[in-house]
Amino acid sequence: MAMIGMSDIKKNVRMEISGVPYKVVEFQHVKPGKGAAFVRMKVKSFVNGKVIEKTVHAGDKFEVPNLEHKTMQYLYDDGDMLQFMDNETYDQLGLTYVQCEDAMKWIKDGTNVDMIFHNGKAISVEAPAVMELKIVETPPNFKGDTSSGSKKPATLETGAVVQVPYHVLEGDIIKVNTVDGEYSEKVK
Repeated sequence: MAMIGMSDIKKNVRMEISGVPYKVVEFQHVKPGKGAAFVRMKVKSFVNGKVIEKTVHAGDKFEVPNLEHKTMQYLYDDGDMLQFMDNETYDQLGLTYVQCEDAMKWIKDGTNVDMIFHNGKAISVEAPAVMELKIVETPPNFKGDTSSGSKKPATLETGAVVQVPYHVLEGDIIKVNTVDGEYSEKVK
């Protein structure tokens, strides 16, 4: 099985720690004046969403988790779980809110998502990198709101809030980068 060392640690790298798959969410290479360099990192569990801090030294190695990806369609929220359908077999599968935490605010009914399986068990879901979403609420424009670089909050149809330029209005459809949660452009 493939291994990850200290020099391979970057944001979004996946690794297995004690049999649990994690994703690196933050890392910092530290080179103290005395002693060997090391990496401080925060990793998020795919299984329960908990973030832990870990220090990695030069000889430490981690296994690359056995993750499989499958395209599935988001159907609905049943109150306890989010329901997804396999596009090939039409089997339905439910994931908890914690497992879908990062993707929940970007997906709407009918969205195709990337379902992540670890050793055959569904553990998480990732939204598409770019989504087109409708703005349902944003403050109106005022005369003189033309300064470049200024932004205002906008609530999207999925409930997510992003910062948008002043020329974007309620009812407009925009493209949003779901990886960093930022406005990309207005859809014509």
